[in-house]
Amino acid sequence: MAEFTLPKNSKIQPGKHYPAKDAKKPRTFRVYRWSPDDGQNPRIDTYEVDLAACGPMVLDALLKIKNEIDPTLTLRRSCREGICGSCAMNIDGTNTLACTRSIEECASGDVKIYPLPHMPVVKDLVPDLTHFYAQFASIKPWLRTQSAAPDRERPQSPEDRKKLDGLYECILCACCSTSCPSYWWNGDRYLGPAILLQAYRWIVDSRDEDTGARLDDLEDPFKLYRCHTIMNCVRTCPKGLNPAKAIAEIKKLLVERRSA
Repeated sequence: MAEFTLPKNSKIQPGKHYPAKDAKKPRTFRVYRWSPDDGQNPRIDTYEVDLAACGPMVLDALLKIKNEIDPTLTLRRSCREGICGSCAMNIDGTNTLACTRSIEECASGDVKIYPLPHMPVVKDLVPDLTHFYAQFASIKPWLRTQSAAPDRERPQSPEDRKKLDGLYECILCACCSTSCPSYWWNGDRYLGPAILLQAYRWIVDSRDEDTGARLDDLEDPFKLYRCHTIMNCVRTCPKGLNPAKAIAEIKKLLVERRSA
């Protein structure tokens, strides 16, 4: 299990137990709880859920807990389709989306649910992504052009469009970055796999006209080169993307530019 950013001088304590009455198919969920308002140490609350009256996904179980057992539980969720990235959390030791992780896929025994690791916790399963989004904004994730705007759109060949496959699908859930030890150690300066994949998405876009400035901005010992190809990002991405490959491509472009 990955480590988590906890309130200072705190330890995770055993919490409340909520048994299921007359459950036909019980399953136990151990959920991380912490609120800045109660002044207590984080705790693990235990909930028994009747899967016979619950949807198949971990998010279904969490919503059943919130709606029927414990309304104080706090989590993020929105689309329920693996598109928005809101319900990213650590489930059974893996960063993933609660809406696309089947309960049956979880290991036997209790299902352990924590917020994304090494992020400040706002409350319960909600991490503070302020810094993560600020890093995303820092790469200026939009088309940067110098030429005059066309009458309609900037055309792109099918071949150039295909170069964006495996990049544009990133939903900024932060599962990969919060799985990366290099990001844990240097998250204040290292951009991390999610943001670097997004950076490469704009570098490789044939319609963008600011590739040189984008590469200049990334040629930094911390922003880019803290990647040590640990590959946790690839293993955990719920969309099946390969941030490590995108980072390697950025490094190749920088080497080619220096040797040109």
